Amino acid sequence: MLRLPPFEFRAARTAEEAIEIWSESDGRAMYVAGGTDLIPNMKRRQFEPPVLVGIRRLEHGRHVETAPDGSLSIGAGATLRQLADDPGIVANFAGLAEAVGQVANLQIQRVGTIGGNLCVDTRCNYYNQSYEWRRSIGFCMKKDGDICLVAPGSSKCWAISSSDSAPALMALGASVELVGREGVRQIELGQLYQDDGIEYLTRRPDELLTRVLVPAPGIGQRSAYTKVRRRGSFDFPILGVGASLRLEDGLIRDARIVLGAAHTHPLMVDEASELLEGQEPNMELFKAVAEAAYRKATPLDNADLVYYWRKRVTRVHVRRTLARLCGVEAHQTSTTGC
Repeated sequence: MLRLPPFEFRAARTAEEAIEIWSESDGRAMYVAGGTDLIPNMKRRQFEPPVLVGIRRLEHGRHVETAPDGSLSIGAGATLRQLADDPGIVANFAGLAEAVGQVANLQIQRVGTIGGNLCVDTRCNYYNQSYEWRRSIGFCMKKDGDICLVAPGSSKCWAISSSDSAPALMALGASVELVGREGVRQIELGQLYQDDGIEYLTRRPDELLTRVLVPAPGIGQRSAYTKVRRRGSFDFPILGVGASLRLEDGLIRDARIVLGAAHTHPLMVDEASELLEGQEPNMELFKAVAEAAYRKATPLDNADLVYYWRKRVTRVHVRRTLARLCGVEAHQTSTTGC
């Protein structure tokens, strides 16, 4: 049985109180809301904070509000199941509802929060193991070692982004609000991530992610999320495809494609937006976009199933996601032939 290391738990009612508690710990505390990722990591000794700051009951932390212009404000403490079942999100931000509705399983969705899923730790087969297992192979760069066991010649960690909600929300043009000792700041969601499996967030240690802000959907906007995993529930993604676009007079506008679990951070496929803009939806176009996404994806041998298969199926699932969004009949190409 894996047991938690000793720690002190202190609950906060406001962001300011949470930050104050964090400061009192000399910056060694960690914030916890649902804890569905943090607690297992603590049991495996990947994190050993002396203090956990409970932020589940922060004021307005679970709010979901739609502004008169149709934009959406989501408290970081809103649970994944809460969002998946929200009629307004299902109707106007379907990609987000699909993404959070495929995280792990129903039990975890009822506890896990949107803020936690956006900040979820990167994953690697050499890292997400018990302390004894990791010690037996000499540890890895991400925790207790100095070599990336996936790419031993690399100077950086290649653990992959494992958030389902991040690609979906990036495709929707979302931003996030961060509160820290230096005040409040708002950044585009894509700016929250950086190309490093260890320091994968630009969020400062003292900062709390307090809100997710999603722009109002344009006329004719639609979105979708596709997840690839070994089992139909529980598993983390080995590929996520977030997509959003508008159909105006039969032409594609404002298209975004974002890949998850294909690199250390969610990948915006900029070439896809350029290829789709102003075009009439058809399968040949979608194949060209899928090829651009294929070139962008850089999975390594650090997650479930073999990495070259994970790269190849990027073509298939980008193509199918776009076909589903645009109502174009997709030929069900085998994922073995890609």
